Amino acid sequence: MRAAVVVFPGSNCDRDMAVALRAAGADVTMVWHKDASLPDGVDLVAIPGGFSFGDYLRCGAIAAQSPICRAVVAHAGRGGYVLGVCNGFQVLTETGLLPGALMRNAGLKFICKTVELVVQTADTAFTAGYQAGQAIRLPVAHHDGNYTVDPDTLARLQGDDRIAFCYAQPLNGSVADIAGLVSENRRVLGMMPHPERAVDAGHGGTDGQALFRELVAQVVAA
Repeated sequence: MRAAVVVFPGSNCDRDMAVALRAAGADVTMVWHKDASLPDGVDLVAIPGGFSFGDYLRCGAIAAQSPICRAVVAHAGRGGYVLGVCNGFQVLTETGLLPGALMRNAGLKFICKTVELVVQTADTAFTAGYQAGQAIRLPVAHHDGNYTVDPDTLARLQGDDRIAFCYAQPLNGSVADIAGLVSENRRVLGMMPHPERAVDAGHGGTDGQALFRELVAQVVAA
């Protein structure tokens, strides 16, 4: 599988993302935000965490206007896979690839700790390595992770089995404790927790490994 990791000014999890993907067997290329196109043959685009453009205006709002994001939207439109983590999730909502918005945490404080998540669906390439209902532990590190969406859209997300992860306990005010969701075609995943920070036992846990391992396996097998 060929993957591209997008780098914005202020990205700080881009190397972590590349390391996690390479450990799972992906061929990874780093792509600068001013590039107007993606490398040929890319299967997955990963938008990493961090503070793109200093989180000015709204988190992810400026990054979503970068030349590379037009290519990412086109890639998704062709059925390509896209993974956005933390700031990357914010970018995906700002581009319109995922519904809703990430607002300031309900407690108005930056949250940085490992939390328990509950896998809501295993019916995606991203979550095929887990079982629905399985509890996993991943780190979070965000100030604007409060996922907000209108009631009708929430009902559609729930009815279409598009919620990928929920926080086991209320964390940041997110509606229905949503921590991650997928697009209608199930090929775009946005999530606030950091699976790329949970792939090495030396970092305190490996519950993120299954996401990358099974994603690569599913794409290769497709």
